Amino acid sequence: MFFKLFLIFALVPVAELSVLIYVGSHIGTLNTITIILLTAVVGAYMVRLEGLGILYRIQTDIAEGVFPAEELVNGAMILVAGALLLTPGFFTDIAGFLMVFPATREFLKPALKKYLKKRISDISIHMG
Repeated sequence: MFFKLFLIFALVPVAELSVLIYVGSHIGTLNTITIILLTAVVGAYMVRLEGLGILYRIQTDIAEGVFPAEELVNGAMILVAGALLLTPGFFTDIAGFLMVFPATREFLKPALKKYLKKRISDISIHMG
């Protein structure tokens, strides 16, 4: 687990920074900053729209007496997408936008469900 966290918190920022420097040297610093800010604003707007839609569908499912499992997974993915889109960088923006769009979210969801099922089945509680 420590190694995975190390990869996420050390290598991803280094990769993002190197890509930002490379892009900035080719299209200019101001253009690079504009792209980063624009993706953050557009991403936040899209996350808001998708999040409100998911909240509405969760309320509808609960009102109908149906457990909103699919919508809860969608909501978790939208939450992660929002965090990724607000993080400066091109890789995080791509990953965030993939989770925001419903079509690509549906493509990614089976892998997430498989991962969650494995993690949930591995959980054990020890008392005493």
